[in-house]
Amino acid sequence: MPHVLVFDSGIGGTSVLSHLQLAMPMAQYTYVMDNKLLPYGLQSQETIKGRLVALLDWIKQSKKQVDVIVIACNTASTYALETARMHTTIPIVGVVPAIKPAARASVKKHIGLLATPATSKNTYTANLISAFAKDCQVEIYHSTQLVSIAEHFYWHKEIQSNQLKAELERLNVSNKLDRLVLGCTHFPIIREQLQKYLSQEIGLVDSGEAIARRVQHILSYNVKKDKCNEVGPVHWYATAPDNLEKSADISLLKLVN
Repeated sequence: MPHVLVFDSGIGGTSVLSHLQLAMPMAQYTYVMDNKLLPYGLQSQETIKGRLVALLDWIKQSKKQVDVIVIACNTASTYALETARMHTTIPIVGVVPAIKPAARASVKKHIGLLATPATSKNTYTANLISAFAKDCQVEIYHSTQLVSIAEHFYWHKEIQSNQLKAELERLNVSNKLDRLVLGCTHFPIIREQLQKYLSQEIGLVDSGEAIARRVQHILSYNVKKDKCNEVGPVHWYATAPDNLEKSADISLLKLVN
């Protein structure tokens, strides 16, 4: 069975992992979170590049047989995807804001992007908008607070309603747009709660399903042969496991850069 390594600054990448497991249930997965530097939206581009190179060095040193790496972080992908590809022969799939499908699906031709500051303000994202949303009015909103809210919800199974309401009031998402891109993999974790606060006319768009299809294609994964309903194993690593609710199940990973 193929081995897919999923990387993020925290648990946001689990929103992508869930799509991968649905598409390829019997694959083996390693999930790595660099939560020591969470959130990546507050880190410099050079820092993130260094962390990804260190991850690739760890994979090489540990002699893990990894078939595909998924950088399940919009900030890391838009900042350092090309740098990472220069340091390994393992195929790498990045996650970038789903501007293209949102623009295609928009009837009003008025869309929004909700992301961390590092993603929403960088050149890569600006180029995506120029290339695929020329005919759309694009509103840009950035938040790191929603990352913290999503992390808390994942571990404690409770939403911080007051903080969420306050942050969405601050963001003041226009009710005139009809598509909102969730440009951080943490945000789909609280998708249902976000939808409750936003206009029901606003469709929320993320790239999880598209990423799963891309990985399937790279691996030539035959879904028809995979008739087992059981999900394959996931091995968990974190750079600061003691900070996590379930640290007993998560191994320490030291990224040296």
